Amino acid sequence: MSAPTTSTSEIDKAIEENIAKSLAEIPHPALPKGTSIYGGTKIFPDYQAEAGETYFTLVHGIAHESSVSFVAILQATRALRKGFESAIYFYGPGAINCLATRGFPTTGDSGFPGEQNINEAIATFIKEGGKVFACRFGLALHGAREEDLIEGVIPAHPLDVQDALIHYARKGAIINSTYQL
Repeated sequence: MSAPTTSTSEIDKAIEENIAKSLAEIPHPALPKGTSIYGGTKIFPDYQAEAGETYFTLVHGIAHESSVSFVAILQATRALRKGFESAIYFYGPGAINCLATRGFPTTGDSGFPGEQNINEAIATFIKEGGKVFACRFGLALHGAREEDLIEGVIPAHPLDVQDALIHYARKGAIINSTYQL
């Protein structure tokens, strides 16, 4: 006994019917654009820096491999805007976040939307008064040159990573250490 045969047109028709049924099961969009789905209550006070307070960020994460590098820059910028003396130290693979030569098809271009977000955020942070350090060894590990750094990024000796941490800890800095690999 042979299996019943179904024509391609019958299968295509059944698929189209199933697509229509699937789309009708749950209305789309379920909520119109602009609908609040989260509350807006802020739990903690909007702290501002007190005289002499410092915020220090360490970044050991690669651009576009995760959001950790970008979020760390945004946090350091927010601290700067709250009045904290704020510095970011990129080390290890994190140093490549500081390259002005990233982009496609030419430097500074975005091969995909948001490719230059980190570069722009670092430039803004520096422009607003933040200090950015990039480990020379981290640069060297990835074939990056000091002359490729975003303007204002300070090249630092590999042994400075620990001493910078000690320096800012002794100043009583809030330390945000991010790590991704």
